[in-house]
Amino acid sequence: MMESVKQNKMKKVAIIGGGIVGATAAYLLSKNSNYVTTLFDSGKGQATKAAAGIISPWLSKRRNQQWYALAKDGAAYIDDLAQETQMTADTYLQSGTIVTRKRSADLDELEQLALKHRQTAPEIGEIQRVSAEEIQSLLPLVTADLEGIFVSGGARIDGNNFVNHLVKLGEKNGLRFVHAEVQLKDEQTVLVNEKLENFDFVLVCAGAGIKRLLSPLNYEVRVHSQKGQLIELKVPAYSNDVSAPVLMPEGEKDFMPVGNGQLIIGATHENNPENTTAFTDSALHELLTSAIRIDSRLSEKNLVANRVGMRAFTDDFAPFFGWLPDSQHIMVASGLGSSGLTTGPLIAKLMVSLIETPNHFSNYQKEISNYIHKKG
Repeated sequence: MMESVKQNKMKKVAIIGGGIVGATAAYLLSKNSNYVTTLFDSGKGQATKAAAGIISPWLSKRRNQQWYALAKDGAAYIDDLAQETQMTADTYLQSGTIVTRKRSADLDELEQLALKHRQTAPEIGEIQRVSAEEIQSLLPLVTADLEGIFVSGGARIDGNNFVNHLVKLGEKNGLRFVHAEVQLKDEQTVLVNEKLENFDFVLVCAGAGIKRLLSPLNYEVRVHSQKGQLIELKVPAYSNDVSAPVLMPEGEKDFMPVGNGQLIIGATHENNPENTTAFTDSALHELLTSAIRIDSRLSEKNLVANRVGMRAFTDDFAPFFGWLPDSQHIMVASGLGSSGLTTGPLIAKLMVSLIETPNHFSNYQKEISNYIHKKG
């Protein structure tokens, strides 16, 4: 499909969207002397920069095996990327995760699932059933009576720090970063700041913004917007709160200590919201109420900050990525939903590889035509 870049002049690549996919792709391309890369990002509503996420796909009961393969391999890749780029603990930390269940039988099932998945994903690490007393020892903030499964390979990630880290490394390698909203005029032309720029390849990694970007090229994209809100609380620090595991309590919001007395609760999942930018009172109530069920000593007095981001999701809640149908110059990625911090870096790596090596990655996704096609 694609002409080889190996024996030709340097190729110009535009990446639209500086979230976890775009930033990772920009960093990877910046290391390759065959490409001159420009990253465009408007900074509006980006899901990644608002996200504080959890990398722990192995205990998910989602039946989509393509998604699980992508998430499993994505968890392994992001750990490699963190080591390669020397990420600090406030960006990425393999702290372990605890997933709770209320019924003993459900805990048995969860433990068996973890043991099964470890056969093909050794990065899951140690698997341990933990009592309420053990959870409270690891997480002194917890007052609720919970039991769960601890996996040592689980990690937490700060999306904003992650993106900034990779972009800074990319800029040291010659990456050009442009903080602006852009339009696609055709498959190889970008309009930015009232000027036209031409590229050999364009990677559209703009979440739900993909619909606006591709509409002038007569494409229909089946993605929807999902609002994610979370809160930050100031709590008493304890000796191991920097490295404490993340708690994923059944029926509650994730409970994430990140060190120095900072606790993050979230996030919400609000499909097709009317207001896409403002933090809402209803979200505050939902998040704080959930947090208090885990630590009864918390109150609104602990609140210090909130975050809002917009995710993109598809009808089957699966991501898609690859060459735009009927195009030899545009690649797309969207629909990552709430698992974007886990799958995004691997998706970026696979997209970058497609520039030189044709592949379909059917082990990771359905045909891209399920999500995007020409109008008419």
